[in-house]
Amino acid sequence: MKNETLRMCVVCRQMKDKRTLTRIVKNKENKFFVDKTGKQAGRGAYVCDSQECMSKLKKQKILNKAFKCEVPVEIYEELEKECKEKK
Repeated sequence: MKNETLRMCVVCRQMKDKRTLTRIVKNKENKFFVDKTGKQAGRGAYVCDSQECMSKLKKQKILNKAFKCEVPVEIYEELEKECKEKK
């Protein structure tokens, strides 16, 4: 049996298998993007794919706190759109 790689959702603070979470990355050039591979270089933050976590993430701007800087609104919108597409 393969070991799960656990990561914490920045919204609900629950530990989950990283393959079930969405990763947001801030690279050295201070660019933000959604990491679909989970392997991109840079500082990462994970969020559940649940509608509840996604709406709370955007409403409270939790990524700004996680990265300690202003995260573009487009990133929040892209995450919200991807969450809806997965449903």
